[in-house]
Amino acid sequence: MPLAIVLHSPVMRRRQFLILSAASVGGVLVYTLGGQPSLLPAQDDNSSIRIPLKFFTASEALIVAAAASRIFPSDQSGPGAREAGVVIFIDRQLAGPWGRDGHRYAHEPFEDGAAAEFGYQGKATPSEMYREALKGLKGFDQLTPSEQDAKLRTIETTVFFELLRRNTIEGMFCDPQHGGNVDMVGWQLIGFPGPRMTNYLEIEKYRGEAFRPKPMSLAQATAHPNRPGEDES
Repeated sequence: MPLAIVLHSPVMRRRQFLILSAASVGGVLVYTLGGQPSLLPAQDDNSSIRIPLKFFTASEALIVAAAASRIFPSDQSGPGAREAGVVIFIDRQLAGPWGRDGHRYAHEPFEDGAAAEFGYQGKATPSEMYREALKGLKGFDQLTPSEQDAKLRTIETTVFFELLRRNTIEGMFCDPQHGGNVDMVGWQLIGFPGPRMTNYLEIEKYRGEAFRPKPMSLAQATAHPNRPGEDES
């Protein structure tokens, strides 16, 4: 999917946008003001939408989008990280409490080499790790796919790469409310139905048959009225 970046008028700092043009899965990646992602049918190849970035700079977003697309690429089996909006998921996470290590005990003593046994024990927050590591990946999005793979192999044993890999997977399969898994493409890929509250109405209809419901996001599931047999408390 072709990507481009533009800058908006300054508000404290120059706010930056990720522009996605119509391409993959025949649509345009759209984020509403409430942050909900979806794919709209493309009217023409030039249609596009601007997505405000909360943490990444324009160039950083392109690098992360390209890297995530090599970790979870699109292929004949279905869409990948680019179509799922993984870069937006990571951007939103880094801009929030998680990016600042708001949910981790982050005081001394620090053990940078203890990740394999105890998990990450270093001082740097996720946002700091991304910002520093992306300096060494400058121009990554301009490389060929084979060159990108070779570059990623040089960092695949680092804490940053493990973090990027984990975040890519999370962005592929999270609930869409977190900014990734656009149109639930990740869930459709693996046949996950989402957080369905009940299958009460389908028991008799599909008795003895395979039941493969269309994925439903948490927002969709909680918006439905209670069905017979559901907890009304």
